[in-house]
Amino acid sequence: MPKPDATVGIYIPFWGELDYLQTAVESVLAQTNPDWTLTVVNDAHPDYSVDAYFETLQDPRIQYVRNEENCGITENFRRCVQMAVEPRVVVMGCDDFLLEGYVDAVCKAHAGCPGADLIQPGVAVVDESGTVVRPLVDRVKQSLLRPRSESPLLLSGDKLAANLMHGNWLYWPSLAFRREAIQSHDFRDGFPVIQDLALILDILLDGGDLLMVPDVVFAYRRHSSSASSLELRDGSRFAGERKFFEHAMALSTAKGWRKTQSAARLHVTSRLHALVLLPGVLVRRDMRTAKVILRHVFGS
Repeated sequence: MPKPDATVGIYIPFWGELDYLQTAVESVLAQTNPDWTLTVVNDAHPDYSVDAYFETLQDPRIQYVRNEENCGITENFRRCVQMAVEPRVVVMGCDDFLLEGYVDAVCKAHAGCPGADLIQPGVAVVDESGTVVRPLVDRVKQSLLRPRSESPLLLSGDKLAANLMHGNWLYWPSLAFRREAIQSHDFRDGFPVIQDLALILDILLDGGDLLMVPDVVFAYRRHSSSASSLELRDGSRFAGERKFFEHAMALSTAKGWRKTQSAARLHVTSRLHALVLLPGVLVRRDMRTAKVILRHVFGS
C-alpha cells in the first residue's frame, strides 16, 4: 500500500529491543501534527514478535519492511535513505523517541527555510528508563559547543564544519534532512559509528547549511549497551575517530577550509574524552586499551 504524501518521513533502521521500538512508534503516533509517515526497516532480527506487533497497526502512514538477510548498520541506513520520498527525512534510532511537537517544529522550520539541508531541533538526553539525564559528554555538547540562540539560526561553511570537528554537538537521530541533500551523499564505508558526522561533513563541504531550532522536541537515549558505548570500553572508537579526522583533514585541505583543517587536526574534545576514560581503564589494568587511548590523546 503506497504511503500518503507527507512533509516529514521518519525512517527507523531496526535492530534492537521491541520495547524501545514500540516506544519510538508510539511517540510518532502521538504527534499532534499528522504531517508524517513512518517506515521501519527490520534488518532480519530473529525476534518475529516485531512482525506481529506491526500487524496490529492499521495506520496507513506506517510501513514495515523486513530485510531477507541481515545487511548491517551502514547498509540498513543506506536502504532507509534510498527509500525516502518525503521532503524532510529523519533516520531515527530505534531506541529514541519523539517528544510532543517534533513534527510540528520540523514542519514550521521547513516552511520557513525549505532550502536548509539539515534541521537540528533541541534534544533532551534520557537513560535506559527514559529519565532525563545530563552526562558529561552532553553537558559539553549542549553548554560549550552548541551555538547559543533563542530563535532559529542558520549555520554553514568553514566555521560550522570547524565547530563540529572541535566537538560534534549534533544528534543524528533527531536531524531532519532535505531529501535531495541526504540522497546525494552516500554513507562512507569504514566509519561505522561516526558515519553520521562523515556524511554531514560531505554535505557541508558541498555547500550545505544547517538550521538550528531551539525547541526541545526529541529524546535521545544513552545507555551502556549501545554500539558506541561498547566501542568506548575497548578504545576501538578512538581508533575510528583518528581515521575519520585524518579523512576530514584531507577533505578540508582540498576545499581550502583552514579552520576545519586545523580543528580536525587538533580534535580537542575527542582527545579530552579519551583522557577522561583513562583512569577507569587503568583501574581495571587494561593496558592494551590504555595504549590505544594514550596514542589518541597525545598522537599527532
